Amino acid sequence: MRCCSIASVLAVCCLFGNGCSEGVSRATVATVFFVKGNVAFGSAERNRFQPVTLQSRIHDGNTVHSLNGASINLAFVPGAFARIFGDSEIKVEELRITKDGNQTASGMRDRSARIRLIRGKIIVLFNRSYTSKSQFAITTRQVTVNPDSDCLFCLWTDGATTRVTCARGEVTAPADTQAPAAITAGYFQHWPRPSKEPLAAARDAAAQADVMESLEAGEELLDQAAGWENRRPQQVL
Repeated sequence: MRCCSIASVLAVCCLFGNGCSEGVSRATVATVFFVKGNVAFGSAERNRFQPVTLQSRIHDGNTVHSLNGASINLAFVPGAFARIFGDSEIKVEELRITKDGNQTASGMRDRSARIRLIRGKIIVLFNRSYTSKSQFAITTRQVTVNPDSDCLFCLWTDGATTRVTCARGEVTAPADTQAPAAITAGYFQHWPRPSKEPLAAARDAAAQADVMESLEAGEELLDQAAGWENRRPQQVL
């Protein structure tokens, strides 16, 4: 009888205690802040796309592409916000959250997003102080950017080459066959690399444009993220 009582207590602890609960992982969706022009999302494999609206539910497996002159601002996960420019295409490879079994806001363990930039330009605002539980990575054929501190950067690719330009903070960009490049604010790096050290953006017209566009987009994304945070229920992402 005593053994049964102990077993019952342990069962209750595992149901309600954080120490015994297992993480529950599930897919989530990106939030659209703003969209201008012709932007579509859907399954590239099935060639099924639909226009992006403020109510669109963009999830892992979706491809998002925009025509010339279009743009879209969105949140992949809290703390990872982005502007996708015209004539660009991304693949959302992962959007997931992991929570404790109690399913409360305080039980959130992890939020993760993995994005592939197939072509074009994307500006990313990553704010670690916004939440310490978001993990974000964006890749091209040449490089992966996986920020772990507050930063604002621009990533551009045409498929054969990649340019990473940092406007605020610092980003580290590991490539498959080269040592990681630490790029600080006001500098950029190309892949394949023309030099081992990042170059000053002031010396390159395209990198200068990256910095100016990043600073403008960063302020807009911050404002939109603050409004979104104030509107959403606390138990949601």
